[in-house]
Parts: sequence; structure tokens; C-alpha cells
Amino acid sequence: MALGQIFGEINNSFEVNDKYLNNEDFAPNGTAVEEIEQRTAKWPRPLVRKWTVMLFLGTCLLYCARMAMPICAVSMATTFGWTKTQSGMVIGGFFWGYCFTQVLGGHASDRLGGERVLLLSTTSWTAITACTPLLARLNFSPLTSMTVARFFMGLLQGVHYPSLASLCSQRVVEGERGFLMSTIGSGSYMGTLMVGGLGSMILEHYGWESVFYCTGLLSGLWSLTVWGFLLRGQKCKVQMHSSHGSISGLSKERWLKMFKQPSVCAMVFAHLCCCSTNYTLMSWLPTFFQDTFPHTKGWVCNVIPWLVAIPSALFGGIISDHLIQQGFGIASVRKIMQHVFLLLQFMSMVVSSVFILFLCRPLSFPSAVGFISVAVGLATLSGSGVSLNVQDLAPSCAGALFGFMNMCGAFAGLVLVYVSGYLIEVTNSWVNVFHLIAVVNTVGVSVFILFGDDRRIDLWNFSQVTVV
Repeated sequence: MALGQIFGEINNSFEVNDKYLNNEDFAPNGTAVEEIEQRTAKWPRPLVRKWTVMLFLGTCLLYCARMAMPICAVSMATTFGWTKTQSGMVIGGFFWGYCFTQVLGGHASDRLGGERVLLLSTTSWTAITACTPLLARLNFSPLTSMTVARFFMGLLQGVHYPSLASLCSQRVVEGERGFLMSTIGSGSYMGTLMVGGLGSMILEHYGWESVFYCTGLLSGLWSLTVWGFLLRGQKCKVQMHSSHGSISGLSKERWLKMFKQPSVCAMVFAHLCCCSTNYTLMSWLPTFFQDTFPHTKGWVCNVIPWLVAIPSALFGGIISDHLIQQGFGIASVRKIMQHVFLLLQFMSMVVSSVFILFLCRPLSFPSAVGFISVAVGLATLSGSGVSLNVQDLAPSCAGALFGFMNMCGAFAGLVLVYVSGYLIEVTNSWVNVFHLIAVVNTVGVSVFILFGDDRRIDLWNFSQVTVV
């Protein structure tokens, strides 16, 4: 099928019971969504495969650019005379910017199409990455210019995952979303490995400037490839129509009504807990191994867990799609999906916490690396759990809703990372940190199991969907 035919106009309309189109504009949580048939511009399988590869590479490069500054921070601090506090200010600038564009990026993707938003944001942060050495050498304070550059890098990269959620809900059929999202998620681990391995070699032999130049060049090639082979000449602006006219995204009233739904609140809370504990592990594990096993090779604990995470994430997506596709009829599919989400999220948060708690007792270095690798591998299953749940609850505004979830997760991560550092400094022990992670994960998954659901709730949009 030609690409020009994929994004053709869709003239099928949806019929909704009148009680959902009156003043309430919203359907109760118990509504049988199966009564409504949605037809959208879904990609054919060959195109899904092409996009899966490109989005995997794009996420990989996103993390290469994100981690370039932490990798080069020591060399840059030596060059410009930064203290550790100043280096931390530069690195932390990214996360403040990252929090503020999540909802905006998701809303723009829901309205314009995730493909275009991803391409625009990638091109923008690619330019910042490639120009970082030049900005640092300007006749201006390097500390200020680098902090501002990292802040804008966070702003531009903040739209990435909400755009992916919106793109997946708009263009990918239900039974193929798990593998797509888990594959894209594994790109983050591959990017971390690449910049930690190849980036460190480039840094050692050619200087810190070369890390930014190489990352910017590769990211620029990705943007050119996507534009030239997948998007050029294609129209992908998505508009949703209801009995009340054209609507793109969510009004204030619909946001409030949506968050009155227990399933939405449970999903957001579980994602918040999951993100905060993952941020804490990523931030403090290198320090834990350095403090506990000072005479071992540090690269082992920085590489092996992420090597385990990649196949684990892919396996979670395959299992999710396979179980969902076994359902016969809409009702059985829905029932299977709900159990799949709950099972994967339980393994991601509770079972992984069990392995984290094993670190509270004296262990050998190989045992500690083994336990944390299993914990990190299991944690990746959330990509096929709560992160995928948003596309079933509200596919018409999945980008904006996921952006809100990710924003909450980012802020909670900053708080939990700080609290963990305080506990380590005050108690001089890692036991309390690991217990805190286990408690947060257990509470999060308990709320999700009690109130989580997969039945669609954005029924105000069921009148007409067109691609123009």
C-alpha cells in the first residue's frame, strides 16, 4: 500500500447513544465501550515495522543526547573550573525543563499528529546538542549558557514520550501496541549503553566536544531519514468532531470529569510511583556500588543491568500483544487486557521490589549485580502495563494524558531522589532507601489493582474522526 493512501480521508462516523451526547458529555466508567466502533487511519503492518525501527533509533539517540552532559561533566568542570554544585546545576537544568512540556507536547500530538511533533522536537534538540560546544565557548558565562541550553533541551525532549503515546493510539491497532511501546522503551537503555560505552571512548580520545558533535550528527541524520522516507508529502493532522463541533484535546471541564474516574486516577498514581522509584534507582545505584564495593570495576554495574533491561522490555511487549490477541470477541479481549495490565504492573513494581530488598543484607558483588539486574529487568514491564493503559482509557487524548502522567512522575522523581539522598546522609545506610522504594512501589500497584481498568472513557469524542 502506498504511503499516500495511508493518511487518506476517513469518512466513517460513530453513533453514540443520545445519553452520552447531552449536557453530560461524558460516559460513566461502567459504560460498554464495545457498542461503539472506531475507525481511524491505522498504519498497515509493514509501515508499523518501519516506524518501530525508526522510533527505537530515535529514542536511543534521545538518550545519547540526554546523557552526553553527565558523561562530559567532569571534563567540562575541569575546563571551565566548575565546582560539583555548579556541575549539578547544569545537569539538573534538564529535568526542570523536562517537566514543563509534557502536557503541551501530548496535546499538540493529539491535535496535529505525533509524527510531526516528534520530528520537530528532535530537529530542535539536535541543533542544541550539536551547538553545545559553540555555546560553551562564547564570550559569555559557560555556566549560564550550559544551564540554559540544558533547560531548553529538557523542554524539547519533554514532548517525546507523550507524542509516542499519542502516535501509538492513533496509528497502531490494539494488538500491536505492546511490542511497539516496549521496543521504543528499550531504545532508552540502548542509548544509555551507547553513550556510556562509545561516548566514553570518544571523550577519552577526542575530547568532550566530540561527544556532542557525534550525537548531534547522528540525530540530524535520523530527522532527515524520517522526513525524506516516511513523512515528506504526507498529511497527518488529526481532527476529532462531535455533536458539539470540532474538538482537539481536552477542555477544562473534560479534564475535571476525566479525573473523577477512578481508573484514571489509579493509572496516574501508579505511573507516578513507578517513575519516582526508577529515577531513584538510576540516580543512586552507581553510588551504592561505589560505596559498598569500592574495589570492583564500576562499569559492570553500569552496563549489565541495562543489557538485561533491553530483552526484558521486548519480552514484556511480545507477551502483552500475544495474550491480548488470544481473545475472541471484544468482551474477551477487554477482559484479557485488564488482567495483562495488572499482571505486568505487579511484576514491574512488586516482584522487582523483592529483589531490591535483597540488597539490604550483606552480599557479594556478583550477587548484588545479579539482583539489581533482575529488578531493573522486571521494572521495564511497566512499559507494557500502566504506560500502555492510557491508550485504552483515552486514545483520543492519550498524548495529553500521558504527558500529565509523565510530568507528575518527573516531579515525584525529583522529590524521591532528594529524600533518598537525605536518608543516606543522615542514616549512613542504604537499607532505608531500599525500603522506601519497596513501600512506594507496593502502594502504587495496590491502588492500580483496586481501581485500574481499561474501558474507554473519552466517549465525548465519538462522532467523527477525520485525517485532513
